[in-house]
Amino acid sequence: MERTRPFTSRHVSRRRLLQGAALAAVPATLASGTPAGAQGQAQAQAEAQTQAEAVDYPSAEWVSASTSNYTASSRPSAYPLDYVVIHVTQETYTDTLAIFGSSAKKVSAHYVVRSADGHIAQCVRERDIAWHAGNWDYNTRSIGIEHEGWVDQPAYFTDALYEESAKLTATICEKYGIPRDRAHIIGHYEVPGSDHTDPGPLWDWTRYLRLVNLL
Repeated sequence: MERTRPFTSRHVSRRRLLQGAALAAVPATLASGTPAGAQGQAQAQAEAQTQAEAVDYPSAEWVSASTSNYTASSRPSAYPLDYVVIHVTQETYTDTLAIFGSSAKKVSAHYVVRSADGHIAQCVRERDIAWHAGNWDYNTRSIGIEHEGWVDQPAYFTDALYEESAKLTATICEKYGIPRDRAHIIGHYEVPGSDHTDPGPLWDWTRYLRLVNLL
């Protein structure tokens, strides 16, 4: 057992010196009384709040398109919203987001739906005009939803993709009073002047509209 030694002035001075050195070695966040973990948690909460404010669809992840790839607006006051336009990316989910994020590409959509699990990224706010339809009038009056995959590879059109996309479309229709029918939920190929074929003949419109109307 260690014996207790009496404190002398020498011991006190050494103790103060060691305390000062130890304090100098402590990170500023700890010295100020704010634990590093608490600071990290506060930053994470701030980032989550920013994310929540950015997205219009609560379960979406915000992955911003370049501001060079869409037109800022104040829809639906600036333009009425009449359509949801269904697209197929002809690219992977990751590559699509990279394309929208590149200022050189001059293209975007409001949302991208991932094939494997139906995860949704929002790239442009609904109030703004995404450059997705190839027709300015339709761009101003629509929400564009891209779906990961290729028009000739129906394996990309998974149950999760159909279901999560249908929930998104149903929410958009409800919010803006868009009828849930084929006259207002259209394919890219149906936009006047379009030279695209997506979502292609293998997209199951009957199933998709049924899901949209069930939700």
